Amino acid sequence: MRSRPVRSRGIFGGTGLLITLLAGTLAALVFPVWSYADRSGTGLDTLNAQTVPTAYGPLSALDRDFVTRVRLAGLWELPAGQQAEQKGTTQAVRTAGEHLVTGHTFLDARVRDVAGRLGLALPNQPNAQQRQWLATLDAAQGQEYDRDFANLLRRAHGKVFAVVAQVRATTRNSLVRALADDANTTVLDHIKVLEATGYVDFDALAEDAATASPAPLTPSPAPPGPTDDPGTPIPVTPTYSLPPAASSPPP
Repeated sequence: MRSRPVRSRGIFGGTGLLITLLAGTLAALVFPVWSYADRSGTGLDTLNAQTVPTAYGPLSALDRDFVTRVRLAGLWELPAGQQAEQKGTTQAVRTAGEHLVTGHTFLDARVRDVAGRLGLALPNQPNAQQRQWLATLDAAQGQEYDRDFANLLRRAHGKVFAVVAQVRATTRNSLVRALADDANTTVLDHIKVLEATGYVDFDALAEDAATASPAPLTPSPAPPGPTDDPGTPIPVTPTYSLPPAASSPPP
């Protein structure tokens, strides 16, 4: 007589194996919930570690970076706008320059007020890359100048625009939120008038955005507190004035 095959039983049987697999899947889904709840190094942990309290709401590292970026933008874009009013060969380029001067004069006054209230120090001269952009514009003439002006400024404004949106969407600080509103309006206006020059290379902008890595945070002051007067901006060239610094009242 032929013996019947012995059926597998227990956990290694068909039903037991299915139950084991389902239990493993459930454990994998639940694991991240409890294992990372109190683990350092997560995004929430980093946010809490780099955020400080102020009278206007929590102030994050991204908030402080944004305040610094607004000041830095004015330190080179305002002189660039003044230059475009003189060197631009078309009315559209000169008009774009006028918008840059008006917008960044307003924004620089706003950012100095916000920094003073929060007790944050501000830079007083453009960074190395911004000084290089100004040098490029100084050397250019004629239509080459118009093209360089439109594309350098449009590229810079596009990158800042993304930062403004992120800050506006996430900040818990009322002063930073209001500054982001003003920056959003100003930057969008500048983007439009720069594009209206007819010199913006949109293909180059798209390629640049597709290949660019996230910009690092701009070195900015850590916790707010008493700070010295921001001081007088250091001119890049003697020809174009920079916005004056404001006194910093205690936060």
